[in-house]
Amino acid sequence: MKITVLGCGALGQLWLSALIKAGHEVQGWIKVHQSYLGIAVLTPEQNLYSHDVITNNPQQLTQCELLLVTLKAQQIETALVPLLPYLPASCPIILLHNGLGVVDDLPAVTHPLCHAVTTQAAYRTATQTCHKAWGITQLGPLNDAARSISHIADILHHALPDVAWYNDIKVAAWKKLAVNAVINPLTVKYECHNGQLMEHLNEVSILCRELVSIMNREGIHTEYEPLYHSVITVIQNTSQNMSSMLQDVRAQRLTEIDYINGYLLKRARGYGLTAPHHHALYQWIKTKESAYAPISLSPALPRSWQ
Repeated sequence: MKITVLGCGALGQLWLSALIKAGHEVQGWIKVHQSYLGIAVLTPEQNLYSHDVITNNPQQLTQCELLLVTLKAQQIETALVPLLPYLPASCPIILLHNGLGVVDDLPAVTHPLCHAVTTQAAYRTATQTCHKAWGITQLGPLNDAARSISHIADILHHALPDVAWYNDIKVAAWKKLAVNAVINPLTVKYECHNGQLMEHLNEVSILCRELVSIMNREGIHTEYEPLYHSVITVIQNTSQNMSSMLQDVRAQRLTEIDYINGYLLKRARGYGLTAPHHHALYQWIKTKESAYAPISLSPALPRSWQ
């Protein structure tokens, strides 16, 4: 299968390596104008795989049979929209990112469009991408054109298990959003790894209670106890991890806060609900960003991507 991976950060390189090993014809698409990208991926079993990957080949893009977008939410519109005219009309597009609300930023997309959420854990070092832990990827349709392409999940599962198709991806996406909306900004507030949030369970509890009200109005049946224990389980299972939001702040990059806590606050306002603790965390992160992000990098303007 001819596959293009848009965005070649840690997650993108993880997928590139997996798809190459599965026998697919792949290329990366990156902002830098170069024809090849050398990648090295270290698996959880400590096996190292090195590849020279073709990048930015327009002809290969016009023959693309699947576009996998592994950028952060705030980068997708700027990077994806210019490519849409070159993709075959039947080419599925999978948006693999944290948060919700990206589709609201995009023009009408007629290609089969999917959203995927994943717990695959990977990070970059100066020399390689480290696949820290195996996870699951949940995939589902965002428009009617994508409802008939569930076989894509089987293809991706063969390359990087586990991948499963969900006809209603909204439920999985909101559950992932809920976990991220608690853990990510709190780790920034306390400058800590995930596991250290066990010292701040009162705040975790309050944030979960606010989330329950919003999720139930969204049609996602949720109760406090299961949600709270789900968040605690993730905190414990990823205790040594540094959240992506904390990594972004430390590297002075714009975060995904507008598509996580910002999105849920937008939905809450639509229902006449308030979520003061989530709002306070949102403002905390935006203040952090404003200290290093130039005014020109407003949400409506291009942001850097790889």
